[in-house]
Amino acid sequence: MSPQITPIADTAQDLELVERLLTPDGARIPHPQLDRFVADVDPAQLRSLLRDMVVLRRIDTEGVALQRQGQLGLWAPCRGQEATQIGTARALDPQDYVFPSYRETGVIYARGAKPGDYVRMWRGEEGAGHDPGALRVAPLQIIIGAQSLHAVGYALGIRHEGSDEVAVTYFGDGATSQGDVNEAMIFAASYQAPVVFVCQNNHWAISEPVALQSQYPLAGRAPGFGIPSLRVDGNDVLACLAAMRWALDHARSGKGPAYIEAVTYRMGPHTTADDPTRYRPAEELDAWRDRDPIARLETYLRGIGELGDEHLAETQAAADAVAKEMRAECLGMVTREPLAVFDRVYAEPHAGLERQRDEYAAYLSTFEGEV
Repeated sequence: MSPQITPIADTAQDLELVERLLTPDGARIPHPQLDRFVADVDPAQLRSLLRDMVVLRRIDTEGVALQRQGQLGLWAPCRGQEATQIGTARALDPQDYVFPSYRETGVIYARGAKPGDYVRMWRGEEGAGHDPGALRVAPLQIIIGAQSLHAVGYALGIRHEGSDEVAVTYFGDGATSQGDVNEAMIFAASYQAPVVFVCQNNHWAISEPVALQSQYPLAGRAPGFGIPSLRVDGNDVLACLAAMRWALDHARSGKGPAYIEAVTYRMGPHTTADDPTRYRPAEELDAWRDRDPIARLETYLRGIGELGDEHLAETQAAADAVAKEMRAECLGMVTREPLAVFDRVYAEPHAGLERQRDEYAAYLSTFEGEV
């Protein structure tokens, strides 16, 4: 199931070199390898996936709004990538452990995050955004690609213990140019670690297009390390679910790592500190709006008579309720005093730390009286 190694000339050709089960216009097509991995998926499960994507988009919209209103320091939007995140995350078993980047809002949602978990880190509050132990998701990683090394290290532990877990790491197309990701794949292949690499190719590494980073599909790199790979339509939630089930089955059965390149698109900015209009052509964005992952699944379900306006209204109401609770949690957070950053650094008093605390207190005092 490795990809064709054909040069990528443009977005249109890029889309022709992916595996899919739902076409952009919402038609179900057969696939000789992937069909068996979703043979159990019925309309009720598809409606559940649709609900997940709608809720995720609403969470993302609320995150952007909170940042624009000064309640968050930053937000990394995932609009347009809902199918990749929900499809792959819903394939995971409860015992699997995820090592995300900073954009995997949908993954932590699928793993059971609470409304406050989405904003805590971006607001700069105490602790990680979520409870890593409860969700079995490591803290969101800001350093590009570093989480891939963490995932492989964890997977080596799984292998030595002989447990039934799989480690999963998510990263963007830009991270594939980082040494960490390539070193992680070397170790994973050498030691047959049970880890799945999920590359969300959203076409833009901040302001750099993926075609500038690689003249060939990113999934084509994995076989060079001895890792089987699959290049899937990242806006097709059913194909993403199938691809992840394939990869997890491969890793869990003792065959070593697997790699998925999900070809999707970042509809918004890289983060709320970015202005994509400065580097991204408007016609490209318009073309991808026609491939919206939510509209695709909705069209398919309507076409087979398994989706009505009432269900969509209920789904949107549920999404709005989550966003409302997320906003309330954010506005209700109490920020610690600045000097509290020195609390519980050491078990016993430490002279060096006390000196730093005094120096920081003196620095903060220079702002007294400022509005």
